[in-house]
Amino acid sequence: MTLQAKRVLKSVLVVAAVIVVVFLMAMGRRAQATGPEALEIDTLLHKAFKAGEPGGAVIVTRNGETVFRQGYGLADLELKVPIRPDMVFRLGSVTKQFSAVATLMLEEEGKLSVKDPITKYLPDYPTGGQAITVEHLLTHTSGIKSYTSIPEWRPLWRKDFTLTELIDLFKAQPMDFRPDERWLYNNSGYILLGAVIEKASGQSYEDFVEKKIFAPLGMKDSYYDRTDQIIPRRVKGYQRGLNGFQNAPYLSMTQPYAAGSLASTVDDLAIWDAALCNNKLIKKESLARAHSPHKLADGRSTAYGYGWSIGSYEGHRTIEHGGGIHGFATYILSMPEDHVYVAILTNGSAGPTVSPARLALQMAAIAIGKPVQNLRAITLPTGQLSRYTGVYSERENENHKITVEGNQLFWQPPRGPKSAIHPLSPKEFFIADSLNRIYFTLDDSGQAKALEFRPRVGMAVQATKTAAS
Repeated sequence: MTLQAKRVLKSVLVVAAVIVVVFLMAMGRRAQATGPEALEIDTLLHKAFKAGEPGGAVIVTRNGETVFRQGYGLADLELKVPIRPDMVFRLGSVTKQFSAVATLMLEEEGKLSVKDPITKYLPDYPTGGQAITVEHLLTHTSGIKSYTSIPEWRPLWRKDFTLTELIDLFKAQPMDFRPDERWLYNNSGYILLGAVIEKASGQSYEDFVEKKIFAPLGMKDSYYDRTDQIIPRRVKGYQRGLNGFQNAPYLSMTQPYAAGSLASTVDDLAIWDAALCNNKLIKKESLARAHSPHKLADGRSTAYGYGWSIGSYEGHRTIEHGGGIHGFATYILSMPEDHVYVAILTNGSAGPTVSPARLALQMAAIAIGKPVQNLRAITLPTGQLSRYTGVYSERENENHKITVEGNQLFWQPPRGPKSAIHPLSPKEFFIADSLNRIYFTLDDSGQAKALEFRPRVGMAVQATKTAAS
């Protein structure tokens, strides 16, 4: 064989080897999406995540076994790197469940009690004479102003804070309400919880989580996220702009702290869930408290425990939580009695077409054999829609507005975006692509006089009509 022929043969063999490797890699990815359930989930996610855009990593487990595990979209738009399921994403508020478990670990060690006043650990914190406990921080019922809701915070995203500086940012803010009077999602509460963990443990929050949770459980790809740290396989975050996707704005990771500074993979999150279920970190009784809804002073359920929301789907109990942080949206959902766990981590696709919460529920529903069904609205005469319009007061300065545009009703809550609502009956309406409901109370003439918003997960809200549209 001539030298030239040998070179040609070598080139052919190299190309063939590359083709085989690519084929085997593709087959490996698809092997994780075989069987009716997996193929149904794969089809769902292919519709949600578009090629060439940011995407997400997902895992579904049942009885401790992986049912589905896959990555979609791009981890880096500039380098065109595809997302793999072993990649690291910022978790946002999924961090809160780690902070909650850290608190319960310390309680089991006798180093704190959730019934302790926070001034036992933070003696200089101004409580305005209110008895604020560690449990109030865990359950978002303290009434302390959330620093992410104050205008002064937004221009400070790039600033590196010490813990003292971060607490100083909100500690002088007026209380939103008395402890246990209301439930209101609160990032400041988890900042203070991190400070309590540090005082009770004698360790930094970062060290406690990494050495007491990540290392013992073998969560090798989980971190207290630092922007300057080299983290293998870390995904970049994006947001939608007027002209397409753009890099997410910079946020110093000193700021989310115990409320949202952790990063992980879907594989490590599955390890985390299994460890909790097998009581490797805290006792069964402690986990049950974390997964039980807290009650307000008036007896109403908040549908929120310690770092987790409590909901249901088709009679199946759900324990879940989402996270949103610059460039990332995440969601975890478990059905404990069904031994099903879902984690979805995304890097910028969340928006009008991608809801991690919705996708997580859909995947879990497939895993238990009860896929989510699309609801069909009835048609109400256009002339009757005005009976619902008006302003509904939940409390002072907390108004819901029902408006009509053409033949479509819209609901504007006190916080959050306006949503179209569709009738299932003259009294029951739903929000598209969700299982949330709005129920109207009608008077004898058929005019709406009150509404109740009932989310699939979260606290129900009642509001009374105070003004016509």
